Amino acid sequence: MTKTLELIFDFGSPNANLCMKALPELLDRTGADLTITPCLLGGIFKATGNKAPMVQYADAPAKLAYENLEMRRFIERHGLTKFRINPHFPVNTLTIMRGAIVAEDEGVLDDYVDAVNRAMWEEGLKMDDPEVIAAYLSANGFDGPALLARTQEPAIKAKLAQNTEAAVARGAFGIPTFFVRDEMFFGKDRLTQVEEALG
Repeated sequence: MTKTLELIFDFGSPNANLCMKALPELLDRTGADLTITPCLLGGIFKATGNKAPMVQYADAPAKLAYENLEMRRFIERHGLTKFRINPHFPVNTLTIMRGAIVAEDEGVLDDYVDAVNRAMWEEGLKMDDPEVIAAYLSANGFDGPALLARTQEPAIKAKLAQNTEAAVARGAFGIPTFFVRDEMFFGKDRLTQVEEALG
């Protein structure tokens, strides 16, 4: 039986990007397949009362500093030398997440996620600017204007909302959230547990 690891995903989470860079070796070791479920992080936060770390720990600078230290440790451990915090962070990801639904519908989600992750977390582009999005996608093997136009389709908007609501109903409160069958794991520091569950 094929083992599946599901990732609840939004480009707005730097930790989700970092996890994705570390996942190929884990998937190789476990023989699992990855399923990416595009969701809207802002929608998850709103539904659950959760907040981004930079907001949540604004009054606890030591905690925020430790979060940043853990990120640096993860980056060093996995040799993620191209990673950069996006200078426009936080970026409104609504359009590019609807774009992920379009890409999924067109059978190119993995390529789309790879490309947009690079734009966000390596090239530092302002990926909530429609002109920037369209130009970048066109330069990376997509029909940028056509894909962007499809993000306005009611069915595409509805699918992203449905994904987000379903993730919350399953217990998700942030991203990256992983599911191995019905068991949930949150955050990049849970990858060891994820691997054990897949093993």
